[in-house]
Amino acid sequence: MRKLIALFAIVIMFTCNPIVVAQDTIAKDSVEKVEGDSIAASVTDDALKELADFAEAEEDEADDAGFHQVLKTKFIEGNAGFMSLVAITLILGLAFCIERMIYLIMSEVNAKKLIAEVDSKLGKGDVEGAKELCRNTRGPVALLCYQALMKIDEDLATIERSMIAYGSVLTSNLERGCSWITLFITIAPSLGFLGTVVGMVMAFDDIRSAGDISTSIVAEGMMVALITTVFGIIVAVILQLFYNYILSRIDHITSQMEEVTITMIDIITSIKRKNNG
Repeated sequence: MRKLIALFAIVIMFTCNPIVVAQDTIAKDSVEKVEGDSIAASVTDDALKELADFAEAEEDEADDAGFHQVLKTKFIEGNAGFMSLVAITLILGLAFCIERMIYLIMSEVNAKKLIAEVDSKLGKGDVEGAKELCRNTRGPVALLCYQALMKIDEDLATIERSMIAYGSVLTSNLERGCSWITLFITIAPSLGFLGTVVGMVMAFDDIRSAGDISTSIVAEGMMVALITTVFGIIVAVILQLFYNYILSRIDHITSQMEEVTITMIDIITSIKRKNNG
């Protein structure tokens, strides 16, 4: 009986062991499959993300290219002759604007600091040092101070007249080229309106040649007219913005020159009184 039970236990052990091993193998295979599926899913997600980013970049480039293409097409549709004149007006106007802005930026100095240093040197009796300081400082404010120092031995009325006259010359230098900018601001929309008139004439001429009023003929002429007008107005607006900035810089420097004139007259007056006293 015992031998029979022992034999039965051995048979059960050998029978169950392959089942357990098979279950372990199936479990391992399932885990590996799940891990593999996860890795594959991760790789797939990364690939899809990269593909989406690439497609978005390509779409952005296509949009940019499309904008340039549309701009080029509209330029040609608006009668290339008049559109070229409008473009030349924009280029020349921007050239004058950039030149003036660079000149005005280089002309600006710290006027209060300059006057304080000049006052300090004049208080010590170092007139030549004050002149040297003004010569080594850029801008019309320093030139105006130097003009006053050159006339320091004259009477106050002469010094004031000299500074006012020289200030007018310096102001004219600040405004040099602004008349050309205003000219281009005026010309740009005028060229656009001229294109409008030409487009209307072309439309009526096409209607006369066709002998019939066609929507496509009228639309083509109106398109040329409106495109040239739009581009002319855009150019005028751009140049007007730059011109207003230039005027604000000129007003700022001019106010500094007026303030320096008054301050220098006061400083020289106090020095003369001190020397006479």
